[in-house]
Amino acid sequence: GEILRGRGVSYCKYELVRTYVAGIAEVEVNRRTGVIRVTRFWCAHDCGQMINPDGVKAQVEGNIVHTLSRTFKEELTFSRSAVTSVDWSTYQVITMPEVPEIIVELIDRPTERPWGAGEPAAAIVPSAVSNAIFDATGVRLRSVPFTPARMRAAIQGA
Repeated sequence: GEILRGRGVSYCKYELVRTYVAGIAEVEVNRRTGVIRVTRFWCAHDCGQMINPDGVKAQVEGNIVHTLSRTFKEELTFSRSAVTSVDWSTYQVITMPEVPEIIVELIDRPTERPWGAGEPAAAIVPSAVSNAIFDATGVRLRSVPFTPARMRAAIQGA
């Protein structure tokens, strides 16, 4: 069919000594247009002892949304001599209708010291999405942003 579906997994131990984080992205890829849509994103997050679990969950969710924006839209452009991305009106970011359902599972380990909860979730988003795209289409996207044009080119080149 025109819509291909897949799931991809990614995992890391942030900075090799701290927060454990794992994610699963569920995607739909429109084979004709190249549009990729993340329908759901699951994240398991272990940052040791959590002082404020609600704050940790909000931090993880916000980080996933921000990194999805970087994965699909945000791109710094430049010429040979200067940055050409110079205003916010032309710099694309994810919009609320594009944000998928996000499910976060927090793992509290009160006997461990508190670790970071801000950046670690960013480490898994692009690779989980890339793995889901591969599951759906059999082709790899290795350079963000994963634009429709790049997706179409990858499918046509396969």
